[in-house]
Amino acid sequence: MADIIARKEGRAGRLTFARPAALNALNHQMATAIETALDDWRHDPSVDLVLIDAMGERAFCTGGDIAAMYHAGRAGDHTVSHEFFAEEYRMNASIAEFPKPIVAFMQGFVMGGGVGVGGHASHRIVGDSTQMAMPESGIGLVPDVGGTLLLARAPGALGEYLGITGTRMGAGDAIHANFADTYLPEAKWDALKARLIATGNPTIIQGTPAPASALAALAPQIDAAFSAPDLAAIIGRLTRTDSDFATDTLTLIRRNSPLSMAATLALVRMTRADPTIRAALSREYRFTRRATAMGDFLEGVRAQIIDKDRRPVWRHTLATLRPEDVAQMLEPLGPEAAIWRD
Repeated sequence: MADIIARKEGRAGRLTFARPAALNALNHQMATAIETALDDWRHDPSVDLVLIDAMGERAFCTGGDIAAMYHAGRAGDHTVSHEFFAEEYRMNASIAEFPKPIVAFMQGFVMGGGVGVGGHASHRIVGDSTQMAMPESGIGLVPDVGGTLLLARAPGALGEYLGITGTRMGAGDAIHANFADTYLPEAKWDALKARLIATGNPTIIQGTPAPASALAALAPQIDAAFSAPDLAAIIGRLTRTDSDFATDTLTLIRRNSPLSMAATLALVRMTRADPTIRAALSREYRFTRRATAMGDFLEGVRAQIIDKDRRPVWRHTLATLRPEDVAQMLEPLGPEAAIWRD
């Protein structure tokens, strides 16, 4: 069976992640298959909408399948990651710019690359099992796949908080953060999918009241800390605050890559000032193209996924990280690193 199944049913083009044993992690071939299907359906009069879902109860998509990039990077070959990220980002832009409705049903874990698929759909449905996050700072990357655009659209300083800490969001949180649109109990998903396939009409989507958002309740504390001008100032505000939120948040920050967190903060704010999908992806690619050679990515993957010792040794500490270290990762790339084909 293919890792992603593309077919037409009724009035819909259907894309289904089919790697449940791997939590539907996205690989290069899957990204290419999604983009190819969207190209085929863009002008197909028999396709009124696209429906994206996933096999298995545990995950919609947990992110990129990064083991190949890790092993190639350790061997000194950085082209594997360059090519994967470029292809993935073209696919993300295809979803965000698609002229027909795209409906994504996102159960279980929706992280990293999964957010880059479902998060850019025009109609984003979540349920009780949904756990959504952009946890890239914990493996030495930045929220990419257009994630900085989604973070920039979150209310207040929530985008900075989510990008820096990698905090997981349930259904209510995801809707509050503008990462999702509709909450619907998962027992009702199959019936809605059948109606969408039969009618090709996304206006029939009707959700139910979403669970309360814990993040909404924390908004004053999040905004007070994460509106600070830089990472050091954010940490300073949290350190001076006597609250469970501040204590818990500092714990999250201290486990992540300082370089990645500082770059994330810069990217979210750049994107808030220039909120288009291609601009966001192009800026993210500045970091991810350099990540295996110059960043913390290989060490983060080693510690979290390969050796699983959860003890990464980052290139910088929070105390030694310099602004020029961040600037070097975010310098514009040359024409040889162009993503776009058109």
